[in-house]
Amino acid sequence: MTLKNPPLALLVALAAQQLSAPAIAQTSAAAEQSLPEVTVSVGRDLPPTYNPVSAVSATKIEAPLRDIPQTVNVVPQSLLRDQGVRSMQDALKAVPGIGLSSGDGQRDQVTIRGFSAITDQFIDGLRDDALYFRDLSNVEQVEVIKGPASVLYGRGSSGGLINRIGKKPGIDKSEVSLQAGSWNQRRGEFDLARDDRDSGLAFRVTGAAERADSYRDQQFLKREAIAPSLLFKLAADTTLLLQGEYLNDKRVTDFGVPSYRGLPVAVPAGTYYGAANAKDVDYNESRMAAFGFTLKHRFNRDWSVRNTFRHYNYSLDRNNTLVGSVDEAAQTATLTRGNVRRQEDGYTNQTELVQKAELAGMPHQLLYGVEFGTQNKDQVVRNKAGVATVSLFNPVAPVVPFTAPAAPSADNLGIFKVASAYVQDMLTLSPRWKALAGVRYDKFGQETQERRVGQSNLDRTDRAWSPRAGLVYQPSASQSYYASFSKAFQPSGESFVLAANNAQLSPEVTTNNEIGAKLDFLDGLVSAGASLFQLERTNIKSTDPVTSRLIPIGTQRTNGVELTLSGEWPGGWQVWSGYSYLDARVVASIAKDDGQFVQGKHATLTPKHSANVWLSKALGGGFGAGAGVNYVGDRFANPGNTVTLPSFFTADAMLYYRMAHLDLQLNMTNLFDRQYIVAGHGTSKNLNVPGAPRALQLTARYNF
Repeated sequence: MTLKNPPLALLVALAAQQLSAPAIAQTSAAAEQSLPEVTVSVGRDLPPTYNPVSAVSATKIEAPLRDIPQTVNVVPQSLLRDQGVRSMQDALKAVPGIGLSSGDGQRDQVTIRGFSAITDQFIDGLRDDALYFRDLSNVEQVEVIKGPASVLYGRGSSGGLINRIGKKPGIDKSEVSLQAGSWNQRRGEFDLARDDRDSGLAFRVTGAAERADSYRDQQFLKREAIAPSLLFKLAADTTLLLQGEYLNDKRVTDFGVPSYRGLPVAVPAGTYYGAANAKDVDYNESRMAAFGFTLKHRFNRDWSVRNTFRHYNYSLDRNNTLVGSVDEAAQTATLTRGNVRRQEDGYTNQTELVQKAELAGMPHQLLYGVEFGTQNKDQVVRNKAGVATVSLFNPVAPVVPFTAPAAPSADNLGIFKVASAYVQDMLTLSPRWKALAGVRYDKFGQETQERRVGQSNLDRTDRAWSPRAGLVYQPSASQSYYASFSKAFQPSGESFVLAANNAQLSPEVTTNNEIGAKLDFLDGLVSAGASLFQLERTNIKSTDPVTSRLIPIGTQRTNGVELTLSGEWPGGWQVWSGYSYLDARVVASIAKDDGQFVQGKHATLTPKHSANVWLSKALGGGFGAGAGVNYVGDRFANPGNTVTLPSFFTADAMLYYRMAHLDLQLNMTNLFDRQYIVAGHGTSKNLNVPGAPRALQLTARYNF
């Protein structure tokens, strides 16, 4: 492979100078001892620190973060609890390089380093690309891999991917919690676990139920979640983990507010541009049920195998009224009515073999994997523009028909089949040098079976290689410097059905070049990270939600810097902080949006500057406190950059009192009651979601 990145070439040259035969001979045994065990032991209670030392997402093995030549942000359970986080959006806003999207009012959606990550969601390393809002009651921590990760995860992952690590058996725990907050928010949650070491059986059950109104007019939330799991120790070196999950989520489909003269309209945060009885006609309800297993066996100290399976069933009943267009002269907004029905089911199976070996005098940890999967995605979509017209600044919600009075714009079944093979080598070259390299081959087939008269069935099969290579230099136990190259592919439909306007288009391709540093201080209690990267994605496409028009965005490039600092400072201070600079632009395009050429414009929903910091401290006597600030710079709402979502600054705080078995915690968000736009759509200038005003949330957590 030709090394186009000068820093990477420089590191390789330095490595060659240091890799003398005597050095290899004298360090191979020590290096082998430093290889991490091939286990994923996240079922245990994690320590109350903001500075986790390992992650499983980037390598599919539990590896020290300092050994991974890639940026990996781990949002730990302790931070999620201290910040009172209840949604993926709130969890991810603390990660640098993340931009928030409205997700059509029905799903978790973000951008990572300037690129949409609409379907780059995973659970315990398995694809979870259904379009819904996830619950955090069964989440131990959230891991965000930055840059392409196709070598292990397949299609997608331009700017990165999000992997939720679920709570698993292996501990003894009995915990229940109750929450009450602003806008009539009520939530109950439980986590029950037992580990019978004599019988080799462990179980864990988590669940939650939530009801809430909202600062957004007519908005509501009804949610129930449960996730049971069983762990069997079948033999000394063999375990079987069974997992299930169920989630039902119902709420108003909220697309936010339109724009006027280049900015979101200046209206109260609760102003709703939808139907008069949104609870009955503008709701969306999603159901997710999944079952899976993980069978692990260790043959000996050098060989182990893992087989993981997940089957899911997902349904969506979405009904919405949204702003389709704005007449600025008349100061009116025209509304579009839509209905979406989705029914999905599918499975993924991965078999991974891990080998520890010494080759050419160097310790290796090799991962061999194969993956097979099938998904069936059935959908019916209706949209009708011009169902009503309302005042732009003082809308009176109209009565609209429940079913959009139009023939379906989509009525089909999409069938997705994937077959993949991959290999990865994590090796120790010398005491100071480590490397990670891998490659994956994917065969991804898509088929669309049309039910509309006059529409043809479509099919396409893409084959792609996804390489990855990285080098790590560690001059001391507290310093780690790396350089890496990776590549990913995104098929035309990716996780959506093929359509006539994309079936003949070749996959989008993303390449990433990155250098960085990971530094430890205070005997590893505090860690800092820095990365400098360039991401480029070609053949980008996007679809306008109102017109269903395909927008050929073209080639986009992001040059960026990310900085992080987290851990425990002297005096008992816990700190979590991050900063990102993203220069994300469309560098080649023939498209126009809102009368403007897209070429040269900034990527949507991507602030050039963003930063956050959170501090907490135990004050003694069971009391403690925390506070933080979050800054997001200007973003653009649409590809033509004609509407700006202004920068904002918010501050949050937390107080707690912890007794032997009972914790009481008060969280306060947006302390200064700032008005701001938290998210946009990314392709439309008229779908911008206002952020929440000042709010309180009280949590009582009891352990028994």
